[in-house]
Amino acid sequence: MTDSMISEAKIDDIDGNISFPLEEDKILKYWDEIDAFNTSLEINKDLPEYSFYDGPPFATGLPHYGHILAGTIKDTVTRYYHQTGRNCYRRFGWDCHGLPVEYEIDQKLGIKSKDDVLAMGIAEYNKHCRSIVLRYTAEWKKTVTRLGRWIDFDNDYKTMDPKFMESVWWVFETLHKKGLVYKGFKVMPFSTACATPLSNFEAGLNYKDVRDPSIVVSFSLKDNGEKWDGCSILAWTSTPWTLPSNLALCVHPELTYALIRDIKTGNRWILCEQRLVQIYPIIGTKKWDPKKSGETYEILGTFQGKDLVGMKYEPLFPYFSERAGKSFKVVADSYVSSDDGTGIVHQAPAFGEDDYRVCIGNGVVTKGEEIPCPVDFNGRFTSEVTDFQGRYVKEADNDICAALKAKGRMVIKDQYTHSYPFCWRSDTPLIYRAVPSWFVAVEKLKERLIENNKKTHWVPTAVQEKRFHNWLLDAKDWAISRNRFWGTPIPLWMSDDGEEIVVIGSIQQLEQLSGQRITDLHKESIDHITIPSKLGKGELKRVEEVFDCWFESGSMPYAQQHYPFENKQKFEKNFPADFVAEGLDQTRGWFYTLSVLSTALFDAPPFKHLICNGLVLAENGKKMSKRLQNYPDPNIIVDKYGADSLRLYLIDSPVVRAESLRFRKAGVEAVVKDVFLPWFNTLRFFVQQARRWEMTDNEGKPFLPDRELTFSSENVMDTWVIASLQGLVKFFHEEMEAYRLYTVVPKLVNFIRDLTNWYVRLNRLRLKGSDGHEEARVGLTCLYEVLLVMSQLMAPFSPFFSEYVYQSLRKIHPNYKKRNESGSELGKSSELGAAQSVHYLKLPRHNPDLINKQSEADMKNMQMVIELVRLGRDRRNISLKMPLKQLLVISTNENVLNSVRKLEAYIKSEVNILDIEVSREEKKWCTVSAEPNNKLIGQRFGKEAKEIKAALKGLSEEQLLTLLKDQAISLKGHELNTEEILVVRSFKGDSSVYEACASSEGDVIVALDIRKDRNILQQRIAREILNRIQKLRKKAGLNMSDNVEAFFSESGENGIITEAIKANASMIKEATRAVPLPTEFQPIHAPVIVSETFSIEESDGKESVTCSLALTRPALSVNPALNKADSVMFGFLGSLDYSVARQEDWQLQLDERKYLAVKDKDYFASAVEMVVALKPKGYEWVR
Repeated sequence: MTDSMISEAKIDDIDGNISFPLEEDKILKYWDEIDAFNTSLEINKDLPEYSFYDGPPFATGLPHYGHILAGTIKDTVTRYYHQTGRNCYRRFGWDCHGLPVEYEIDQKLGIKSKDDVLAMGIAEYNKHCRSIVLRYTAEWKKTVTRLGRWIDFDNDYKTMDPKFMESVWWVFETLHKKGLVYKGFKVMPFSTACATPLSNFEAGLNYKDVRDPSIVVSFSLKDNGEKWDGCSILAWTSTPWTLPSNLALCVHPELTYALIRDIKTGNRWILCEQRLVQIYPIIGTKKWDPKKSGETYEILGTFQGKDLVGMKYEPLFPYFSERAGKSFKVVADSYVSSDDGTGIVHQAPAFGEDDYRVCIGNGVVTKGEEIPCPVDFNGRFTSEVTDFQGRYVKEADNDICAALKAKGRMVIKDQYTHSYPFCWRSDTPLIYRAVPSWFVAVEKLKERLIENNKKTHWVPTAVQEKRFHNWLLDAKDWAISRNRFWGTPIPLWMSDDGEEIVVIGSIQQLEQLSGQRITDLHKESIDHITIPSKLGKGELKRVEEVFDCWFESGSMPYAQQHYPFENKQKFEKNFPADFVAEGLDQTRGWFYTLSVLSTALFDAPPFKHLICNGLVLAENGKKMSKRLQNYPDPNIIVDKYGADSLRLYLIDSPVVRAESLRFRKAGVEAVVKDVFLPWFNTLRFFVQQARRWEMTDNEGKPFLPDRELTFSSENVMDTWVIASLQGLVKFFHEEMEAYRLYTVVPKLVNFIRDLTNWYVRLNRLRLKGSDGHEEARVGLTCLYEVLLVMSQLMAPFSPFFSEYVYQSLRKIHPNYKKRNESGSELGKSSELGAAQSVHYLKLPRHNPDLINKQSEADMKNMQMVIELVRLGRDRRNISLKMPLKQLLVISTNENVLNSVRKLEAYIKSEVNILDIEVSREEKKWCTVSAEPNNKLIGQRFGKEAKEIKAALKGLSEEQLLTLLKDQAISLKGHELNTEEILVVRSFKGDSSVYEACASSEGDVIVALDIRKDRNILQQRIAREILNRIQKLRKKAGLNMSDNVEAFFSESGENGIITEAIKANASMIKEATRAVPLPTEFQPIHAPVIVSETFSIEESDGKESVTCSLALTRPALSVNPALNKADSVMFGFLGSLDYSVARQEDWQLQLDERKYLAVKDKDYFASAVEMVVALKPKGYEWVR
């Protein structure tokens, strides 16, 4: 069919100017219209369930990149399993209780202490807490939805809901029944800002480097005999505020201690002999001369630590002097080290875990008694410490040091930097403080926790096997109670003497025992409720504490389903969860609490599979900070680049392997340029060529894809791309089922690049019809299959653009007609083409019959050759526009040579080569030499390696060729292989004629004939003209179906451009559907669409020729002879509408005179047709 017979296309065109964010907005509206998420759940409702737990965030703050990353991982995995035939319900949840909420209210209302809350009233305080809990839920829903995550917000769970809280009670009651709950008095990490203890894993969440005091103080010995009169024991501390509470000094029983006399002061001090450097820092420098130690100190005697046990000393402060009977003495314990300090540790049992243990063990304090703890819950000294009463402990450090100096007890005062725990919520320093608390006996569960951890699958495994395993090895009993108000109350009712305890596990049980109706479980609703004693102890009252919010989130698997009160069978059927995912910090948080409770309740892990992501940092590697504004607003990123680009950037990064990611806006932009734009351009190219096919089909048939036609194609590029696609599908499922997202995304992205850079690029002319109408259909139906499958594989990762691609392809699919039955759309169809969304489709599985290893190897070999040719061109600075005479491929690998033979036409086209020759004659073209693999030979032969290397130099070319053939050779009585001996080939052809490059393995050499002749120069100029025409078409916004004529003029008299076009006219016409003609043939009435003037270098080093090129709308070309014979008719024809004028002969009557113009004689439909018909001299080449 000729251009003049083009019909209308049935496929909708695609605008070349795409805005990914705007298209995502359209898709969001479309999903709303079809209720996509709920419909997808309905489609899969009868399929096997896939259980997923979503850790609840706090809604008191806005989502950040950490939330976006974790949400993207969760969405990707759950979308995948939904599309592989699982019923995957996804439900959002909110963490409503605990420190994050209370701390914010305390700041807002100026609350400083527990008394402030009680004065206000717990009900009023909790009312304020409740008011902000869900403040940002709308923003969360908006952000999460905009990012393409499908999850149920309408039926979300909240940890403050009575049903959730009731299940938490059941968890606690069950643990209590199993003997895993006890009340203890322990020194624990304590947040003075939040006035509550923290668990060990909470204390590990926020370490910072700080500068603290570093002081050495002297404790004066007393009542130890005359020998020790006037002596002092030196102790080091970084917490001066604990010294008023000192009750003992601890030494290591086996370390050596020295009594020294300080030469400068005459003071006699006792400290660890190895720690003299603590008071004489010069000892640790190069300036120290041991021979002159006598000028600094004198050792009066040495003894072991156990010899000091029982010695008494004078307390630094008088606050607890009444305890002198069993306190203020030296004790021993092996936890003391000689690594730092003085080897003597001061003991304040209320403020150190080891201090408490050592003092209990040595009778300094008695278990159960009230120990000196003169610091309140807000970190201020009580009235017991009269000199510093009301002072915050950290702020009192300097004054305490001043008091010690005044007493003559300060020996050294300095500062040092060390890592110190901060409150994860208030970001204030923690202290360690003795508090009563309710504990879960985790240490009893340690072995089972470790065993259950082994039953789970983590990605990456190193986090499971090292970080989490090590944490479990050192697991401590978990303090689950908090002295706060806004939380789930601990369901313990107790008599005044503490001997009668009732543990409540349900609302019904409390109602039965108390006789009151229960509607809410918060403190203000139940603290007044009492339970009659069964032992005659009056009324039992609830204990004051509430649960740690981590206990609630750890109970989430049960509480979100109100287990065991509802959904009992459903829960037990789907427990453990198939999948969870959160950040690396949750190894000591949610992952841990889930594991503790599931092991305690069911002796089972809480999940089967886990993905642990790393941290998203600011671009400078520091933590993202709102205050510092060191990261871009996520909403701005999404509005500019689209959610898909952000998702793919995050998920195709080290952060998915639990490593850190420095967030770069440029990285998101690169995803748009490198992934989505090429993918879009490939889709648009397909649509354009499918439209062209329809418009040029003789029978006016619509383009319909045909999978049978695709899979039976014998075209080598089709075979390769389908084989690669099937291999990708196979790999995709294997890796997704192993939860290795970080291996899947690079493969998907690389395939898109291969599709664009290799398949489409090398097939462009074929897909445009250069090999015939039917062959174009085969190629297009193959490209359709690839694009359709890719839209499905990419759907879990980039849900928006995958939908865009699918919707563009869906209307072409034969099943599209099924969308309408009985006048209404089949909204619940999951069949290709009929399905309303790509996310309703089941992901394709690979067809092993279509995997073609030989085809993939051929393509790999071709790509290698092409890359080597590009390298050779770069070395000689030869543009790809310049044709080269010949490419010589040299290799003894017949597979490589066969691949080149098969794909010769593609190689020629891609790297602009006129001829390709392959050769196995390495001897003719190459020299072969050997180089040792120094590392391997050195490791294997040691001292003998030198002889082996010398012998290598003597190997002949024949021996080396034998080595290549046999993969081994005997040398000096040893057999060496091709890993130990590197065979190097060097091209020995004429370097003035050839540029040679070798493959990385060295077994393939390509040599480019770089000589230029007239034919090559003409091809270069012709290609330049061709490219200019294409660029002008694009600049003018022309569609593929828009016909134009091209006209040119050139400066100078040589006519090099005319000659180049003449010699390569068919090539230009094949690519542009136009033959450029000199401007003398341009009709004066032809509308110019676009034009440009540019320079073309005649040849290397020669002057440039100026060329003017214009594209015009098609116009009648009138025979110049008619102008001479009848200027009236000539002018008349030029004024006619082209679409009408080109159809028939024309007659004109004017002043009773008749004029006649005959089509294809006096005028023609185009300038080319006129030149072909009239055959002006020198233009016989125009066809």
